[in-house]
Amino acid sequence: MKAAIFEQFGEPAEVLRVSEVEPTQPMPGQVRVRMLASPINPSDLLFIQGRYGLKAKPPAVPGFEGVGVVEGSGGGLLGWLRKGKRVVVLNDRSGNWQEEVIVPARQVVPVPAALSDEQAASFFVNPATALVVTRHVLHIRPGEWLLQSAAGGALGKMIIRLSKRDGFRTINLVRRREQVEELKQLGADHVLVEQDGPIAEQVRRVTDGKGVRCAMDPVGGETGSAVVASLSADGHAVPYGLLSGQPISIDPRFLITGSKRVEGFWLTDWVKRQGVITMLKLFRQVRRLMQDNVLTTDVGEVFTLERVQDAVREAARPGKAGKVLLRIASH
Repeated sequence: MKAAIFEQFGEPAEVLRVSEVEPTQPMPGQVRVRMLASPINPSDLLFIQGRYGLKAKPPAVPGFEGVGVVEGSGGGLLGWLRKGKRVVVLNDRSGNWQEEVIVPARQVVPVPAALSDEQAASFFVNPATALVVTRHVLHIRPGEWLLQSAAGGALGKMIIRLSKRDGFRTINLVRRREQVEELKQLGADHVLVEQDGPIAEQVRRVTDGKGVRCAMDPVGGETGSAVVASLSADGHAVPYGLLSGQPISIDPRFLITGSKRVEGFWLTDWVKRQGVITMLKLFRQVRRLMQDNVLTTDVGEVFTLERVQDAVREAARPGKAGKVLLRIASH
């Protein structure tokens, strides 16, 4: 079968190759899934570069999420129940950018027929992050402000739609001015452009000088530092990515005054700490909100597995139209 493999860390378009590999058979408790589609997330690109929190051991296959059909089981009740079903595949070990994967049966989740392959492929990472950070980590209250950077990305747009459902207000930080009107049409309460002046000052003008209690940042560097500097007393900032590749700079005196805090978030770690009931509830919430077009993904260009190098180039391009997908197989 074919798989996208990297044998050393580096720029994804330079180190990825599509190769023939020998398929393996599922062990007890595992299932074999024929992959249909998989998105290219920032975490996948960082994984290939060797900069992600989960370290690969090359040669390795990327792809943390995707959708496929369970075609075999190594035994066990859950594997038997999943056989023949179209499922979301959560894969932090063997990688989804290949024609078949072997994963634990507990890491596949059936999806309703009404959900397209394109939406099902991006079922978990961004939707779950949006829900967990806003509801479980920040506990944003109705009417309260949330400041988010990289607001024009897939997750940022989900947050804007979710704010309308949950009743909080958003201040959305972008780098490109052409994103402003698009986000306002989506329901953003305020859209700030980084080049229009110091971010913390812009935020305080919106909030009558107070700043925000809740903030999210996937960028780091100067942007993430400015997001933290926009906090009010009792403010809570959640860095959840490192798109800039640069660290956040924080003045301890600013944090101490008003008891502000910065709390890193990594979905993988959060999931490991949860029980089965919590995860089942989360999956149900994600399914419902995707069907209600709240946590849906704007899909951009779709590439075949053989064009994975073109796909990762497009995924890394600023201003792309939407989430880049790999179409691995048809039904």
